[in-house]
Amino acid sequence: MTSVLKHIGGHVGRVVLALVFALPLVFMLISSFKPDDQIFSDLGSLRAFLPVGALSLDNYTAVFERVPAAQFLLNSVLISSITVVLGIIVNSMAAFALSRMRWPGRKLVLTGIIATLIVPFETFALPLVWWVNQLPLLRVNGFHLEWTTGWMDTYQVQIVPFIANAFSIFFFHQYFQSIPKEIDEAAIVDGAGWFTIYRRIVMPLSGPAVATVAILTFLPAWNSYLWPLMVVQSENLRPVMVGISYFFQLNVGWGQIMAYSSMITVPILALFVAFQRSFVNSIASTGVKG
Repeated sequence: MTSVLKHIGGHVGRVVLALVFALPLVFMLISSFKPDDQIFSDLGSLRAFLPVGALSLDNYTAVFERVPAAQFLLNSVLISSITVVLGIIVNSMAAFALSRMRWPGRKLVLTGIIATLIVPFETFALPLVWWVNQLPLLRVNGFHLEWTTGWMDTYQVQIVPFIANAFSIFFFHQYFQSIPKEIDEAAIVDGAGWFTIYRRIVMPLSGPAVATVAILTFLPAWNSYLWPLMVVQSENLRPVMVGISYFFQLNVGWGQIMAYSSMITVPILALFVAFQRSFVNSIASTGVKG
């Protein structure tokens, strides 16, 4: 009897926890189809979470009329995708060198990389702005190519500084440690080099880790707000999160805000659902090793 009660209590607890996280998303999605006056009138009842009343797509139509939402979405997809792909390549190669290859000082290097995790981004954001403004840039001027200085107001300033990531390197390192090193020795005997071992043995065995790093890299890239606000001035280069500020200028339309928020939340949910199994498996296996 006691075990049955514990089992039921566990299910009830999980349901309650799921509702705590799901209800704000449900409210956001349902409110995106309602006019502002109905959103506020429904706040005091369960109607706020139900698709009742004067539902329409007017808020979504107004979003595209008020801001260049399609351009913002395209920019974020481009920036996030490139950051994820390059981040997986760079961070996994760095982790491979730290976990599978033997060279003096690798433990010290890994310690230094992990130590950077305690430094908040806000502390070095301004020095980083100065540095990216000193970097060389190849621009197209008419039919000629010319070298200039400064990456401000470009796509690469939103991508390159976030490719290398300390947590991703550490995560790959921990996962690579769970792969038997005898595989490397057997491959070396067969004449394989380190890059062949990385590309044809270690990475194919690290699918869950790749999926996890993809999610954890995509989220901050997609949600980036402070950095684009500092380095991007052109509207056609801004990501989706900066677009939220447009709705708080002049007349605030809460239905439009809910519609825009729903649009930029769906890709994140879709990515997590697609890689959910790999994400959980990766966290579990890495946790056992660590």
